Amino acid sequence: MKKFGLVLTTIILFALLTACGKDSSDSKAEGGKELNDKKLLIGVTAGMHEEIMEKVAEVAKKDGLEIETKVFSDYILPNTSLSEGDLDANSYQHKPFLNAFNKDHKTDLVAAGATALNPMGIYSDKLKDIKDLPKKGKYGLPNDPTNGARALLILEKAGLIKLKDGIGDKATVYDVEENKRNLEFVELDAAQIPKQLSELDAAAINTNFAMEAGLTPNEDSIFLEDRESPYVNEIVVRAENKNDPVVKKLIKAYHSDEVKNFIEDKYKGSIIAGW
Repeated sequence: MKKFGLVLTTIILFALLTACGKDSSDSKAEGGKELNDKKLLIGVTAGMHEEIMEKVAEVAKKDGLEIETKVFSDYILPNTSLSEGDLDANSYQHKPFLNAFNKDHKTDLVAAGATALNPMGIYSDKLKDIKDLPKKGKYGLPNDPTNGARALLILEKAGLIKLKDGIGDKATVYDVEENKRNLEFVELDAAQIPKQLSELDAAAINTNFAMEAGLTPNEDSIFLEDRESPYVNEIVVRAENKNDPVVKKLIKAYHSDEVKNFIEDKYKGSIIAGW
């Protein structure tokens, strides 16, 4: 009888240990990929995000953190790869894009720290100051939801219109509550706006399209976004990794004076440090 009791106790203990081991494994799987505190793989898009991250890697290396980058040519894969655990972080997007991605793809990615801003500016062939925008003037803005809202928020920041309270990055021309100058909103394809600038009194143009047209944001714009913009780009990670020490070390390297000086020297105001 005692022998039977001992065997039964052994079986129960084994079962409990097996169950605990399974729970621990399942919990780790549900919790996502654990980050290496010595090395991170970060997804970036080609161009400024790749270039800045190379500088960040130089700074982080001094603090014992190795950064490897993977370059993407689209805006979806860096997030799906991060969500699936193939990346440790990514750097290429602003919060409005991230929020829309999470909603559309049922993911739980979070912003961990500001990076840089590609400032949208207001440009004009006719005016030198945004305050001179005439009554019934034509204001060109992108016809896609994200950039259209952004162009309206800039105009509100300049004090020329008032949008519905709390509308934020969901704003459309139908959300303009106050338009004392009776401005006419002309919605156009974002890439075409520089070509139409002569037919408008002023227009909001994305940095990449402005530079392609030979415009320098900090010199040629009559009003320019600043680092308070909701469109500052972010380091993005999985929710469970947001407070990891290694992520904080990454942000520390990005927010260093060396990186800020690199951005200012290389991009001459066309790209702005967002912190």
